[in-house]
Amino acid sequence: MIAAVWLIDGSRQQHSSSTTARLLASFKVGWWLGFGYFLASLWWLGAALLVEADQFAWALPLAVLGLPAGLALFTAIGFSFADLLWSATPWRVFALSTGFSGAEWLRGKILSGFPWNDVGMALAGSDSLAQTSAVVGLHGLNLIAILIFATPAILADRVSLRQASRFIMPIIVLALLFMMGVFGAVRLNGHETTYLDGAKLRLMQPNLPQDAKFQPENGLEILEHYLALSLTPPYHEPASSTQITHIIWPESAFPFILFQQPVALSLIAEKLNKKILITGAARAQDDAFLQKQKIYNAIEVVAGDTLVSFFDKIHLVPFGEYLPLENMLSPLGVSHLVPGVWDRGDGQRLLPVPGLPLAAPLICYEAVFSGEVVEKKPQAPRPGWLLNVTNDGWFGDTIGPYQHFAQARLRAIEEGLPLVRVANTGVSAVVDPYGRVLQALPVGKEGVIDSPLPGVAAPTIFSRLGDRVFLGLWLVSALIALWSHMASKVRI
Repeated sequence: MIAAVWLIDGSRQQHSSSTTARLLASFKVGWWLGFGYFLASLWWLGAALLVEADQFAWALPLAVLGLPAGLALFTAIGFSFADLLWSATPWRVFALSTGFSGAEWLRGKILSGFPWNDVGMALAGSDSLAQTSAVVGLHGLNLIAILIFATPAILADRVSLRQASRFIMPIIVLALLFMMGVFGAVRLNGHETTYLDGAKLRLMQPNLPQDAKFQPENGLEILEHYLALSLTPPYHEPASSTQITHIIWPESAFPFILFQQPVALSLIAEKLNKKILITGAARAQDDAFLQKQKIYNAIEVVAGDTLVSFFDKIHLVPFGEYLPLENMLSPLGVSHLVPGVWDRGDGQRLLPVPGLPLAAPLICYEAVFSGEVVEKKPQAPRPGWLLNVTNDGWFGDTIGPYQHFAQARLRAIEEGLPLVRVANTGVSAVVDPYGRVLQALPVGKEGVIDSPLPGVAAPTIFSRLGDRVFLGLWLVSALIALWSHMASKVRI
């Protein structure tokens, strides 16, 4: 953010005589900064194209270079908007926070949204600072983070500015950081993790490679591996406190449609006995109107050999589960990565599970959408936990799965709900409603986690108001930037 301030300062000095040229220059420096940022943080997406390299390796430059180039347009727009409100005063950091945070908000909404690695995630790594998201959400953290990280740039302003004015914003920022730290420490120290009685979960992380082994002909072998891992000690310990009641498997657990395989269902019912299975799976449903069978990426709750409830994924992954602009791209030989044609679910984001509170189901990257992980319809009941099943095996042992987990963890803090996350190759974890990681399995490790379900926290301000808090902060930031801009013009 320091570089962002200096880049806009420089572009304005070089093109001070022409507004159009100045805005274009700010757009260009914003694009280059955004491109570098996204290239450095999203390069791992290329790993997915190497899983089936014979089909998709040709698209590696599009993923590694093309996506960052497209996302950088949002940064460029944010810089140009900031330029419109810019001034030669320390308050110009509010112009940057207004333009850049607004662009980050748009990035999470336009064309189905891709809010990955927002700037505010830089504050989310600290347990205490992350608690502020319970009030302002991720997009509010974006605005605050931009202010904090941009402010040191003004300490290098020329001496022509009044000396004392250089320190106003740093003092404000230090006070803001102090208040955030105190708020977070009080919130964490004042609330211990609680647990629900009568239920114990087993999270199964199979660490199954996303390669040729995951094929229908290997379906029975894969299922037997899951069952063996799910029934490993301490499952057989006699103490009732260790008795498992629910077993959770990751996204797309089977290379077949479970409820079209009676042998698989019979084996599950026999081995798991009376345990409830919650699993990711492909789900088929006949559509009489369209006269076709729809296929959904789903979470299924299974008791014995009976389907108790299900949730169909709503937010499909572009180029992964569906092809944007399919009529244009398909004739060119472009296809999505996941085999088959996936349909979009249209149900509410609530999943009944026998013996547990209502769950808010999140499949794969649905967990990165701040404010969209819990049903917001009027009179909708509040769920008791967030359930995120995912398959990050496409990305190997890269930084991608860790970034994914960090964003899912922030949803727990925002909503005041515990998070249970089960990933094929990791990171699987149990997180309390304050973002404390209670147990976790790292990427690349096979194993299980046994844990009771943490209890909920009180509804957060963000869970009640959502992005309205951010929009209020954004308006205040914009007004300060506009005031500074107008005042500097009057002085001139």
